[in-house]
Parts: sequence; structure tokens; C-alpha cells
Amino acid sequence: MNYNIPSQYPLRKITQELLYTFDEKLASQLAERLEDDDYTSPFESLDDWHLLRALAIHRPELTLNYHHLIDQEPFDED
Repeated sequence: MNYNIPSQYPLRKITQELLYTFDEKLASQLAERLEDDDYTSPFESLDDWHLLRALAIHRPELTLNYHHLIDQEPFDED
């Protein structure tokens, strides 16, 4: 499948700027990519997981349907 998520491998830093480039469509594509689990390296999967988790913290409205992909331990990121 062709994803439009900005390719940043290896993901060096998740910034506010990067998080605000995401909309519902990109968040959906990221979640689908994680569900498909078709990565060439485990590090790519881990990068996507960290990105989805950062979206859950900073842009929770985009990840409401994808909590099953995130280890949902209580977190306080103030």
C-alpha cells in the first residue's frame, strides 16, 4: 500500500511541527501500517509506534480509534 506519511527513517525526533502535519487520514494510514506489520526492520515499526503514541499524547483526537495499538498505561506528559 502507498502511504503518504512523511518518511523519516530512522526517526530522529518527534517534533510539534511533525505532529501537527498529521490529520485524520495520515493518522489512519499510520495505524494501518502498524496493523499490517509489514516492515523491513523492527526499528521502523518501533518508530511508527512511538509516533502514534506521541500523537495520542499531543493530538488525542486523531488516535481515538487506535488505542488498541498503543500500550495504554496512564501517562502524564505535562
